[in-house]
Amino acid sequence: MRKIIFLGALCIIILFLAGCSEKRHVQVEIGNQKITAELAETSRERSLGLMFRRELCETCGMVFVFDNETKHSFWMKNTFIPLDMVFINSKQEVVDVLHAEPCTKEPCPFYNPKKNALYVLETNVNMFNESIIGSKVRFVFD
Repeated sequence: MRKIIFLGALCIIILFLAGCSEKRHVQVEIGNQKITAELAETSRERSLGLMFRRELCETCGMVFVFDNETKHSFWMKNTFIPLDMVFINSKQEVVDVLHAEPCTKEPCPFYNPKKNALYVLETNVNMFNESIIGSKVRFVFD
């Protein structure tokens, strides 16, 4: 029985590691701010996002890349870091900035932008504020 449990756990770990291949990164430039961001391009990557992370370097973040431009809703379940959410449209313009706190009790609130976005940049809280709405965003891929 222990052998079966061990083999099952080993299979889960191998599958998890196979899904955690080298992540792609992008440099995001908004005004004079530069962020090195992981790309969340698949449904699985977008679902996991920055969940379960205890820290994020000062100039690090994550860019969520969606298949369609709409009002993508976010929540902070299992997210331990307060975040800024920068919503960016298909013209690479900032359309909204939201500030999100970790969810400490159910139900977790949803964060909904005012306008449609194709990309969402998450960074440490207070990196950005509403003054960047309308700014152009530049993505520089590794």
